[in-house]
Amino acid sequence: MKVNSTEIKNNFGKYLRLSAKEDIIITKNGSDVAKLIAYDDNIQHDVIKEAEPAYSTSGTKISYEDFLKISENSDDRFEYIDGEIYLLASPKVTHQNVLMELVGLFYNFFNGKPCQPAFAPFDITLKRNAENINIVQPDLMIICDLEEHLNDRDYYMGVPTLAVEIISQSSRKKDYIKKLDLYMDCGVKEYWIVNPFNQEITIFSFTNKTITANRTFNLSEEAVSYHFEDLKVNMQQVFQN
Repeated sequence: MKVNSTEIKNNFGKYLRLSAKEDIIITKNGSDVAKLIAYDDNIQHDVIKEAEPAYSTSGTKISYEDFLKISENSDDRFEYIDGEIYLLASPKVTHQNVLMELVGLFYNFFNGKPCQPAFAPFDITLKRNAENINIVQPDLMIICDLEEHLNDRDYYMGVPTLAVEIISQSSRKKDYIKKLDLYMDCGVKEYWIVNPFNQEITIFSFTNKTITANRTFNLSEEAVSYHFEDLKVNMQQVFQN
């Protein structure tokens, strides 16, 4: 099936589902520019999936306005980073077990304090500049300026102080490279990358758009926050399942 890029933008969710049955050739100005195909774990494809950009075979990017149209007309979850769309895959059991452990630990630590945890699905808008607007959904985050940045539609429009991403095999590149750079550039003070495969947590501290400290904690240690005094996480408890 051949579909022009405008039709894809307007009905992205529809064609994403159709790609499970047949390849979708994306055209622009009469020329073939990309292919949307079903993902197979056993085959290496250039496809639209978590950690692979939309229209990845051609490097095509779309505007923020077009992204909003796609996301508003779809039941799927997306992130939008530097002009590229990422479809968020449904999390697996290991991911959810680790997330729930961290949510419980963070909730207990921040209960009664000015900052508060929030977890996905929860859109965060990050701006590198006026033209470069990004939408991400960290797995877990700590927000310290909720009241100042809550808009009249009840959406948070600020920058989390701490962001946590639990990597999957498909999101590894995005979390270690693209999101690391985005969070550092947009004012996040601390970034945790949780690796359930190696049972490790790597913590980065950012100041003035630069990594000022980082450390990887293994299963025999406690992960310790740079920004929040006394915030420590028992690694064996996080990865107990």
